[in-house]
Amino acid sequence: MAAAFIKAANAKIRSNPWTDYFCSTHFWGPASNFTIPLAAIADTQKSPDLISGKMTCALIVYAFTFMRFSLAVIPPNRLLFGCHTINATAQSVQGYRFMDWHYWGGKEKKLLAEKEATAKGQPVLVVNKVQNENHLEKK
Repeated sequence: MAAAFIKAANAKIRSNPWTDYFCSTHFWGPASNFTIPLAAIADTQKSPDLISGKMTCALIVYAFTFMRFSLAVIPPNRLLFGCHTINATAQSVQGYRFMDWHYWGGKEKKLLAEKEATAKGQPVLVVNKVQNENHLEKK
């Protein structure tokens, strides 16, 4: 009885192209995968000293690899391609922020700006690493 009900429900779902797509892994895979680029976009508001260079590099390689995979499967999964395109872009921004902070003088520029502001008697906003969140406090 239950098997017949499930078979009938599945036939009803698969008869409509929209619900067939909505109930497939071609939709839910990319939908759940969108959390990765959303997290990367949210992290652009955090201090660059929190960025892991190795993890960012791994996520960039992952995004480009699966961009190719999403077009190689039959039928091509364009939603997955879009997800990995956004992820590659967001991770590349994070990679640029990491390189700027650690290798291209971003940290030194910030320290120099803080020193100059302190010399002028202006309040300086400092980013603390407390529970991986940015908290502003005046020095």
